[in-house]
Amino acid sequence: MNYTALEIAKKYNGVIEGNGNIHLTSLAKIQDAKTGCLSFLAHPKYISFLNSTKASAVLVHHDFKLEKSVKTTLIRVSDPYASFNSIITETSGHKKKKHIGIHQSAIIDSSANLADDVYIGPYVTIGPDTKIASGVHVYSNSYIGSNVSIGKDTILQARVCLMDDVEIGARCILQSGSIIGCDGFGYIKKGEKNIKTPHLGKVVIKDEVEIGANSTVDRATLGETIIHKGVKLDNLVQIAHNVEIGSNTVIAAQSGIAGSTKIGSRCTIGGQVGIIGHLVLGDDLQIQGQSGVISDIPNGKTVQGTPAIDFKSFYKSYVLFKHFPDLENRLSKLEKI
Repeated sequence: MNYTALEIAKKYNGVIEGNGNIHLTSLAKIQDAKTGCLSFLAHPKYISFLNSTKASAVLVHHDFKLEKSVKTTLIRVSDPYASFNSIITETSGHKKKKHIGIHQSAIIDSSANLADDVYIGPYVTIGPDTKIASGVHVYSNSYIGSNVSIGKDTILQARVCLMDDVEIGARCILQSGSIIGCDGFGYIKKGEKNIKTPHLGKVVIKDEVEIGANSTVDRATLGETIIHKGVKLDNLVQIAHNVEIGSNTVIAAQSGIAGSTKIGSRCTIGGQVGIIGHLVLGDDLQIQGQSGVISDIPNGKTVQGTPAIDFKSFYKSYVLFKHFPDLENRLSKLEKI
């Protein structure tokens, strides 16, 4: 990275306050930055660091109001975090090495069809009738079963496991340890025994999906488990059999969705959320962290709690809940009168 503050401002339609000619050679958090660093301020929690930061320039919002003058150059933009993220993306792209070739230790079935420019790392296993498109990178110790298809420019980090009949779209990222296509959790009670239900379906993951480390997406009992375009799953997320997740939905870590539930598009689901099976959740939802969802939710709602209820209703109830000890003490005193 080698920009002046003025060049950054022009790039993101920003306005300079301070020295526009100062050179910026690296990126850093505002509290850790040193001379030559570009940082950003997007959350009120970090305002105090603006007075002490050693960053040469800081991205701030157009409407941000200074309480007192600062030494660092300010670059006022419409969205400091988005601009900073764009620079990170650009910088990381320059650093990435493009690998091509097949490591000699890889085990590849003769019926597999691989594009000429793929990268297959050490100790990768690829099964029969699998198709891997141009630009795909498969890193070490990954397992790819039979009749799998992987779309253009998708990346499988180390130790990813794709079971048989899985379909992965283009430009996806599967982080290390993710497992796609294992049997779902299905059993029939017969006397004292739990009899396993065979899972004969598949997993279909559309384009530009990211699956976090050690997350799992189970194959359908019949039909398909479907993750639509642009979905982002954090680490340690469990997607059960026959679940369908709409486009551009984001799910944070340690959340689990039980079988046959359908989630709409553009939803935001916080960490440690549990969603029971066979529900229909609408588009544009926000489900706050640690909520337990046990009923259908219409479009556009924000919910919290267990069982999850309307966000505003939850906080009204929570205010009362916090005051219960005081109310109990007052009631006890009244009873003694």
